[in-house]
Amino acid sequence: MTDKHWSSTQERGTTFGIQLLVWLYRIFGQWLFRLILLPVIAYFTLTGNKARQASYQYLRQVNAHTQNPSKIRWYHVYQHFYQFGLAAVDKIRAWLGDVTLDDVTFHNTEVFQQLRQQHPHQGAVFIGSHLGNLELCRAIGENDSDIKINALVFTKHALKFQAALEKFNPNAQLNLIQVDSLGAETAILLKDKVDQGEVVIIVGDRTSVTQYGRVNYADFLGKPAPFSQGPFILANILDCPTYLIFCLKQKGRYHIYLEHFADSLKLSRTDKKQQLQSIIQRYAKRLEHYCLIAPLQWFNFFNFWQKDDKAHISRSNINNNEK
Repeated sequence: MTDKHWSSTQERGTTFGIQLLVWLYRIFGQWLFRLILLPVIAYFTLTGNKARQASYQYLRQVNAHTQNPSKIRWYHVYQHFYQFGLAAVDKIRAWLGDVTLDDVTFHNTEVFQQLRQQHPHQGAVFIGSHLGNLELCRAIGENDSDIKINALVFTKHALKFQAALEKFNPNAQLNLIQVDSLGAETAILLKDKVDQGEVVIIVGDRTSVTQYGRVNYADFLGKPAPFSQGPFILANILDCPTYLIFCLKQKGRYHIYLEHFADSLKLSRTDKKQQLQSIIQRYAKRLEHYCLIAPLQWFNFFNFWQKDDKAHISRSNINNNEK
C-alpha cells in the first residue's frame, strides 16, 4: 500500500479562520491566545490521524537515535502539535512587527558580518528547513535589514497563512517566489536575484512536488531518508556562497543560526553523483544536530523516511508518464 506524498495533504483551516486567529491575537495578546490554542490543538491532535501517526513515528525515532528508553505517549504528540501552534503565533507576531532584533540571539556573528560585507556585490543561497521557524527569519529580515530576502515557495502549498497575514501586513507577501517546480525559468530568475546581491531561501527537507526519485538518501536520526536534490542542484547553478539557516525558540528567545556551508556548491562533471551525495549528507547531519536541540520544533507531519518511488508513495498532482 502506497502512502500519500506530503504535498497531497490538504491544509486544514480556512483563510478566514487564520484571519480570525490574527484578530484574537491583536485583541487579547499572546498569553490569552496561548490558552485559546489549548483546545484547538487538542482538536487537531484527535482528528489529524496522519499527522498524529507521523508525530509518533518521528518522536520514537528521536528516542531510538538518542537511546532514550522512555515511551512516547499521547501527551508528547500533543506537545509536538502545540509547539506547531506556538510557531504560528510567532509568525503572526513577527509580521505584525511585535518581534524585533532585541528578541533575537544571533549565533555565529562572524558569518552574518561576512554576509553583510559581500552585500550588495554578491548574493547568497540560504538552505533552511521545516525545523523551527524559518518564516520568522524572513519577517525580521524584511523589517530590520537592508538585505533583500526572497523565499521560494510552491504555489499550491503553504500560501494560505501568508494570504491571511497579508490583510494585516502587506509585506508578508513580499518577495515570495511562487513556483510549481524548479525549472530553467526559475533558475534564471533566481540567478538575477543573486547577481543583484539578494538572498534566496529554499528548504532542503521536502521532496519534489512533481517528480519521483529526484532524491538522495542520507542518514537522518539513524535511518536513511530521502532528501530532494533540487535545492542543492539549484545552489550549484547559482554558483554563489551557500549558507544553512535555522531559527529555534529556546527559553523564550529566538535563536538564529547561520552557518557557512560552501563558497560555491558547483559540482564537477567527473564525480557529480558522489559530490551531491556528500553535500546532502552534510546537510542532513546539520539538520539532525539542530533537530536534537529542539526536537518538538520539527514540523514535518508526514512519514519523513518513506521511500520516494511509485511503489511506496503517490503524488496526486503528477503526470502519469513521469518516472
